[in-house]
Amino acid sequence: MISKNLEETQQIALDFVRNLQPKENEATVIGLYGDLGAGKTSFTQGLSKALGILETVVSPTFVIEKIYELTNQQFTHLIHIDAYRLEKSEELLHLGWKEIISDPKNLIAVEWPERVVDIMPEHIKIMLKALENADFREIEVVS
Repeated sequence: MISKNLEETQQIALDFVRNLQPKENEATVIGLYGDLGAGKTSFTQGLSKALGILETVVSPTFVIEKIYELTNQQFTHLIHIDAYRLEKSEELLHLGWKEIISDPKNLIAVEWPERVVDIMPEHIKIMLKALENADFREIEVVS
């Protein structure tokens, strides 16, 4: 899919999450792949908007993890993780990674999942790429 602006990226995320079903025995994990400025946070903002989160969602670059409570949804939490600043996967383990990925009511969006590839469970891959036009993004969902 090609997105021509922020609103289209967020609409693609909204359409994506509408069709998402929780897993039975573990969290649903989304890996957001792409270079700096590719639209990973914008996509997550679209997910959050679709899930009824009213607060402003920004990348948790320095806090690593932000947990949003959801009401009247198929998931009870959206957990937004930015692994960009992690040196080792073990750092994510200290944040309760094993517990959060074991809860089927969690929807987890991980920016820079390649930084923690050795502990990433099976996940949906969202590939984002900035195109020559500064506002355009290519978005591919790989299950």
